Amino acid sequence: MRFLLILLAIAGFVDSGFALREHYRTDASPCSINERWDCGIVNHSPFAMLAGIPVAVIGMAGYVALAILAFRRAYRLALAAALVGLAFSLYLAHVEAHILGVWCIYCVASLVIISVMTLLNLGTVIFSSLRSASA
Repeated sequence: MRFLLILLAIAGFVDSGFALREHYRTDASPCSINERWDCGIVNHSPFAMLAGIPVAVIGMAGYVALAILAFRRAYRLALAAALVGLAFSLYLAHVEAHILGVWCIYCVASLVIISVMTLLNLGTVIFSSLRSASA
């Protein structure tokens, strides 16, 4: 399980890196698909920064932390961290849907990745708890 979680964390890190590139891009965004899907609008909005730090950098740091926790098989801590990441990602999805009215492909991909990581960590914690309870 840990290698799958590490692989997902790497994918999340790379995805967040693409979002960070959009944050600093000055020319037209290549992922500007239409009026509902435009990473440039999302990543240049005031919501793309938190305390002066680009949200994408926070995502990258979070995925590194999740990879380290998975490597160490610290699944309970990884579950707690993934839940925080999922909550933050859901908040950002709310901002995209209800405030900006524009979606970012990278942000949606990150939401999918952190959702899967949360579910996998939850399943691992539940399975290990049931296994130790029956032993």
